[in-house]
Amino acid sequence: MSGRWGGRWSLVRRALSLVAVLGLWQVLTSYDINLWLRFEQFPTVTEVARAFADRVSGDDYWQDLTDSLTRIVTGFALAAVLGVTVGTAVARSRLAADLLGPVLEVLRPVPAIALVPVAILLFPSNEQGIVFITCTAAFFPVMVSTRHAVRALTPVWEEAVLTMGGGRRRVLWSVVLPGALPGILGGLSVGIGVSWICVISAEMISGEYGVGYRTWQDYTVVDYPGVFVGMATIGLLGWLTSTAVELLGRRLTRWLPRAESRPASPVRRRPAPAAPAAPSVRTAQERVRS
Repeated sequence: MSGRWGGRWSLVRRALSLVAVLGLWQVLTSYDINLWLRFEQFPTVTEVARAFADRVSGDDYWQDLTDSLTRIVTGFALAAVLGVTVGTAVARSRLAADLLGPVLEVLRPVPAIALVPVAILLFPSNEQGIVFITCTAAFFPVMVSTRHAVRALTPVWEEAVLTMGGGRRRVLWSVVLPGALPGILGGLSVGIGVSWICVISAEMISGEYGVGYRTWQDYTVVDYPGVFVGMATIGLLGWLTSTAVELLGRRLTRWLPRAESRPASPVRRRPAPAAPAAPSVRTAQERVRS
């Protein structure tokens, strides 16, 4: 019962925090508060809600939503497959590390959004270019996390499988990937967030449809409620996709021990009975003489 009530109170606290932020936003914008930050040009919560209701009732909103989700899912799926494959190869093979390691380390610091000119020159359509940028953004977090997770595995596990007659393929599927799975999932969680940042930025620069494209168009025509509708939509989409990745990770790692949601009450242990004192050497000698 205590766990169930604790979960309910957690949901209540989260809802109250969101309501408090929205209430503060409404007060600051309704009274045009100008202290150090200027809120006089910000739309109120009610204005954004009305704009959101108008957008939802139209077809363009759902078209933008579908385009952005298609781009993010396609790019992220490609990044997950490539990141896990390349990260595992670099961590397990000296040849792959020598050939791919320097190239990856040179390209990794380059922001994915800086590849927009490359995507425009390289791909025949903007759609393919945006997917490429999204894939590149998520690839490096997944690859780096996979590489570190595979290198951190205990060699004893692999040696045990080899001793029992298992080959390299058995080691890969039974030891390497399951053992590195928590680290891989951490990279996927980071990658999905970075992917949203880059796909929205790419849509603003070179997109024709999408949430990022529509948000930028609203800004150019000074439709600030529409801008905040786009921002809220991006936040909701990012939260939903991140939650989906987290739930998938929990399902794939059900075999891992889970930390308790609340601290367990300390168990009072009875003091162990004192061990009987060992007989001294003098006492043993006296018994022998007698």
